[in-house]
Formats: sequence, C-alpha cells, structure tokens
Amino acid sequence: MSATPIVILTALNLEYQAVRHHLTDIETQAHDAGTLFEIGRLPSGGRAVLCLVGKGNQSAAVLTERAISLFAPSAVLFVGVAGGLYPSVKLGDVVVATRVYAYHGGTSEDDGMKARPRAWDIPHAAEQVAQRLERTGEWTRNLPRGADVPTVRFAPIAAGEVVQDSATSAHARWVRDHYNDALAIEMEGAGVVHAAALNSALPGIVVRGISDRADGTKQNTDGQRWQPRAAANAAAFAIALADGLGLGLTGGNSRKPRTDSPRSTPMLGSNQNIARGNAHVGVQAGIIHGDVHQSFGASGPDSLPDRLDALRVQLQRARADDRLDEETYKAAEAELTIAAENRGTALVALKRLRGLVIDLADLAAGVAAVIALVQALS
Repeated sequence: MSATPIVILTALNLEYQAVRHHLTDIETQAHDAGTLFEIGRLPSGGRAVLCLVGKGNQSAAVLTERAISLFAPSAVLFVGVAGGLYPSVKLGDVVVATRVYAYHGGTSEDDGMKARPRAWDIPHAAEQVAQRLERTGEWTRNLPRGADVPTVRFAPIAAGEVVQDSATSAHARWVRDHYNDALAIEMEGAGVVHAAALNSALPGIVVRGISDRADGTKQNTDGQRWQPRAAANAAAFAIALADGLGLGLTGGNSRKPRTDSPRSTPMLGSNQNIARGNAHVGVQAGIIHGDVHQSFGASGPDSLPDRLDALRVQLQRARADDRLDEETYKAAEAELTIAAENRGTALVALKRLRGLVIDLADLAAGVAAVIALVQALS
C-alpha cells in the first residue's frame, strides 16, 4: 500500500459529505492560508485528504496546487455532479473523464469565434484501474443500501466557467460544435487536472455523477433530489478508485516522495546517544545542568539543525515502535533531509513531512513546531 495519501476534492458540500461518508478516523488540518483539509482512512486502510474547493476551475486549480504542495499525494481525484449532454446519458450515471476539455479557450475573428481547446487525458494506469472496477462491479458495494446500480461511462468531459442549462443557447451550440464527444459538462475538472499535470504528471482523475441534463430542466431534476443521488454514485466509484490507486494497482507509477537521500542516520553534533534494548532516546540535548535543562550549544535552543535532529530521533523512535511503516518512514526521512540540506525548500519539505505523519499526534505536533520555527526565521 502506498504511504502517500490520495487527495479528493469536491465543489459542493453535498458532494463533500458523500465522499466523507466513506472515510473513518477523520482529523482536520489547516493550511497556513486557512484552507481546511480533513484526513481520513479509506476502506482499504489507506489515507485520503478531503477538501472543498468551491465552484469554478480557477479556485479548483489553486486549492489543488495547495493540497499537492502540502500532502505530496499519489493521485488527485475530483468527485461531484455534472450535467449530461446526450439523452443516452441517464440521470445517476457515473462518468469517468478519459479527457477533460477546458472549452472556453478561443480567438475572436471577423468570421466568428474559433476554438483553441486545451485538454488533458486520464493517465493510462489510472484508467486501467477504473476500467477494472467497472468490469468487476466491486465498486457497487459502496453504493447506498437499496440504490439502483448506475452505468459507468468512460468519455470526455467539458469543463468551463458557466452553468449550462439549455440545449439551444449559443453556449450549448459552441460545446456541441467543438466538443461533441463530451458526455458531461461541469466547472472544475480542467483546473484540477491542469494543476495535477504541472506537478510531474501527477495522476488527476475526474469522476462525475449525472444530476441533470443541461437542457433547461435542471430546476426540475434538482427538485427531484438528483444531486445527492448522483453525488453518492460518484463518491461510491471514486472511493473504490482511490482504494485501487492506494493499493498500488497502477503498477508503481504513482508519484512518491523522494527516497534517494544518502543521509539516513542522525547527525547530532558531537554528542550522540544510542539506545539499546528497550530504551529509547527521546530528545538529544547538548549538556544537562542541574535541574533538567537543555543546552544546544552556541546556536541556541531555537537552532533549526538541532530541532531537525531531534525530529529525526522522534521518527526513528516511531519506526522502532512500529507506529510508522517502513515506506512512510523512508519517505519522511527523505523530506527531513531535504529540510536540513536546503533552507530555501525546508518549509515545503516539512509540510510534506507533516502530511506523511499526520496520523501520529506527537510527530505531527513536532513537525508543526519546526514549521513555526522556519517561518519565524524566514
């Protein structure tokens, strides 16, 4: 199982709640800019980070980038509702985007508008996992009890900046003329997959439940409560997909934090304590004077190197106690080494480290204290 989390984003609270329903052991973490994330356990035991991004591709892109920087996930999923563009797409159906069109790009010329589309395809390995889930039907166990089993479709999705609720408007004709292979239309997917693509081709996947027909009948279908039903269907499939991606069914192609650092043993200045038997080193101090007092030498008690060394000892202790698995421990060690070797990237590395150990309150608190120190020194 991957030690890194899966980030799941939604635009609406009802979509958020549909995903959150499948998570356990949920804790909240706040970004420095105020964005709230909830970290929970997937049914497989893997970790998921949940965030509400609001409506629109721009906010979706910004908060996707924020989540990626903070948690260094192995994949990003956007889960929610969308409008269906063809009668063959039924209300409640789930559409997995094989391609996401940012359809508002264009150029205005004397003879009219010309499309300048941008598009991002689903990564092959992620699509293979999604296709397998559809074939086996394993994902349906996540559906609400007694719910009809919807059809899962794999097709392009169009993502723009307006709510389309007409089959005959100029906007509807534009989409039909230039993006007629799209089965659904929505407002956030392009921002999410673009942000993911800019992060070393991190897998970005959009999963949508069809809640209306984008043809002027949205008020009626909303009144029939198709939004929560479609959101529940999309969440059921997305949770199964997150489990599959987290279990490494992509063949190891998911993004992982660096683990190639040569430094793996703590460097604690001239004094190094080594615990044997059942003993553990807690905090490495320079000199003890009288009543318990820590002296960190000339660099002072707030020295960043000393604090990082103490944090490294905490990591080693957590690994020795089997509170950290080996993969997570190596990833955390690598991030800690990055923070120690380059002050300019220390803050980002420490935030990624905090995402890796968020389940361990003492370690997460220790990392948070070092982050505060780095911010104070910058």
